[in-house]
Amino acid sequence: LNTSSSATVDTAWKVLIYDELGQDIIAPLFTVKELHNLGVALHLSLKSDRDPVDEIAAVYFIMPIKDSISRIGKDLAECLYESYYLNFIAPIPDDLLGALATGALESNSQQTITKIYNQYLDFITLEDDLFCLRQAGKDSISYYALNHPPIRDIDKKEIIETIADCLFSVCAILVPIIRCPKGEMAEIIGERLYKKIRENLCDHRNSLFSFDSINMETLSFQRPVLVILDRSIDLASLLHHTWTCQALAHDILDFKSNRVEIEEVDESIVLNDGQHPTKRRSYDLMQTDKFWKQQKGNPFPIVAESIQEELERYRQSEEEVKRLKTAMGIEGDPQDLASSQLNDMTSKLTSAVSSLPELLERKKLLDAHTNIATALLDQIKKRKLDIFFETEEKIMAKQVQEKILIEILSDPTAGTPEDKLRLFLIHYICTPMMTQTELDQYLTILREVNCTCLAAITYIKRWKSMNNMNIVTQEREGGTTTMGMFSNLVNKASKFAMDGVKNLVVKQYKLPVTKIVDCLMENRSSPETDGYRYFDPTLRSADNVSSARYRQGFNDAIVFMIGGGNYIEYQNLQEYLQDYAKTRSSTTTKRIIYGCTEIINASQFIEQLTKLGQ
Repeated sequence: LNTSSSATVDTAWKVLIYDELGQDIIAPLFTVKELHNLGVALHLSLKSDRDPVDEIAAVYFIMPIKDSISRIGKDLAECLYESYYLNFIAPIPDDLLGALATGALESNSQQTITKIYNQYLDFITLEDDLFCLRQAGKDSISYYALNHPPIRDIDKKEIIETIADCLFSVCAILVPIIRCPKGEMAEIIGERLYKKIRENLCDHRNSLFSFDSINMETLSFQRPVLVILDRSIDLASLLHHTWTCQALAHDILDFKSNRVEIEEVDESIVLNDGQHPTKRRSYDLMQTDKFWKQQKGNPFPIVAESIQEELERYRQSEEEVKRLKTAMGIEGDPQDLASSQLNDMTSKLTSAVSSLPELLERKKLLDAHTNIATALLDQIKKRKLDIFFETEEKIMAKQVQEKILIEILSDPTAGTPEDKLRLFLIHYICTPMMTQTELDQYLTILREVNCTCLAAITYIKRWKSMNNMNIVTQEREGGTTTMGMFSNLVNKASKFAMDGVKNLVVKQYKLPVTKIVDCLMENRSSPETDGYRYFDPTLRSADNVSSARYRQGFNDAIVFMIGGGNYIEYQNLQEYLQDYAKTRSSTTTKRIIYGCTEIINASQFIEQLTKLGQ
């Protein structure tokens, strides 16, 4: 959008045309205002009915599939735009490129196609260190799609190719060392990706690897490790109630593509019964939001206190502006100060006036974070989510008594039926042995509290019988500590009434995915990783473990979870990096990028487990 061989196109207005995947890729990265600043006058779906726009360039961002190529041909024939910049998310196959050329020649519009790019962007970047492969169409590569029997060979091959192609886009020019466990889908995809990168490295016609900076010598040092894992290494983390802000928002609110939607009470309208109606509001949580970037990984009580402190600082700034305005004899709203004609202004007042736009933007962001935190707190208190989180932490650390678990499951005031099902599933997964009599007792309790989706238990029972060796890895150290009352949130002026909510401090520990990544990055021997496959695309044969490369640790890692991932694992990896930096005297920094086939919350995962158990 921001570069072109023609300087005139840089400054001219553009039309951005995207398909469903293109929209999913763009949405987390740009707001409408940011697109406007890049010269995008209109942004439209490829499938929408579009009118001709004279003297304007069109930038297409689409997957190269037959229907989309046909639609581009139709746009060319109808002369919708002056020039066309075709950006394909993945490389366009030769047959479709030929079809595009044929269509352009038939409509005599070939001269309007200015550039064609293969962008290798077949993944969705949510944050600097977080990506997923799909939003739309994610069912085709979901945990259910990968595990439902019987899966046809043709479907399995399509899933493998899709994931391998996407990972090629993510890390191809980095030429990573690939590590993955044996015997599962991760191994198949790892081997396919290894072959794909190697084929492209050896193909001198491939423009992706034609630059001089890549050669076998320069690839010998500081290459990243790509760790490909199967979801089966840790099912519990996808069901776990959480206590950190971003993961909570994803778990209990409508949060996707860095946008959260919540129900808010519209106090400006009063219904006949005296109640206020609700309306849906959406908020963008972008990386440019400094408060969100700093606080998203913190436990909810800390975030709530930080919002309260920010509100107090804002009020002080606002009061200072009002005081100065009164001292200068200016009437009206503080916003009018910016346009007031004052000849004799003190430097302090000038500073206050110049800070008004920033102050108003701070207020806008604070209102957004206050509303989001209020929505989270409402759900925490309504469903007693602090109790569920604390109990699950103790279950996974083997610190909970069965009596306490049964009391929570039987309590009609605690949580929703789905909350209770999640709690039991975690207990079932983390319990190596459970008799049928014990299981029937829990099933009776769950039915009595109106739990549906009990077929999910049927699937987990079958999964446990096939994955005995994985059951132990679901256990972990952990637990919580209850601190004193919330220092800043119990006073009457607080926006957040935290009465009845525990101030839990979470013990820092490594999830299974983090333990694996730690061993592989440090090249530490471990029973969990010693048998992992080793693929180096610069070598002719896989598993050349005798090479010097195998003995080196890694400063950079890309972790990819097949079958869905979540913000809990992402944040645990980031906490591991922070702890690593604090405890090591070395100046070397490490970086971990977390990716998955889809970002999935517990409700969506239970839905998939239920279908698998039916």
